[in-house]
Amino acid sequence: MDKVTIYTNETCHYCKQMKDELEKEKIIFEEKITKDCKEEYQRIVNLTNTIVTPIIKYKGEYFLPGRDYMNAKQLIEILKVFTVSKYSDTKIIIERIKTLNYNIASAFQKLDQTIKQIETKINTNEHKSTD
Repeated sequence: MDKVTIYTNETCHYCKQMKDELEKEKIIFEEKITKDCKEEYQRIVNLTNTIVTPIIKYKGEYFLPGRDYMNAKQLIEILKVFTVSKYSDTKIIIERIKTLNYNIASAFQKLDQTIKQIETKINTNEHKSTD
C-alpha cells in the first residue's frame, strides 16, 4: 500500500483514533498538522470546500470524514481496495453529478412522504377533536 498522508489537528480525538487505527493496520502514513502547513491545508479546504480533520490523502485523492467515510475502520477498508480511476476527470464529474442529482431527488421524495404522513396525522387528529 502506498503511503497515506493524514492532515490533523493536535486536539482532535478523531485524528488520534485514525492514527491509532492506521498504526494498528500497519499502514505507513505521514502526519501533517494543519497549523504547521497552513497554506497546504488551505488549498485542500479551497478544493473540498470543507474544514474538517482528519483529512486523508491517498494516491492523489482526498478522503473526508462524513463525506467519504464514517469511521476509521471504514476508511481503512476503502483504502485497501482503492485504485485510481482510469476515467477522465470530465467523465468522473458527470457521473458524480448524476449520483448527486439522484440522491437529492431521493431525499426530496422521502421528505415529501414524511410531510404527507404528518399532514394525514394532523388532519386525522383535527377530525377526532371536532367529533
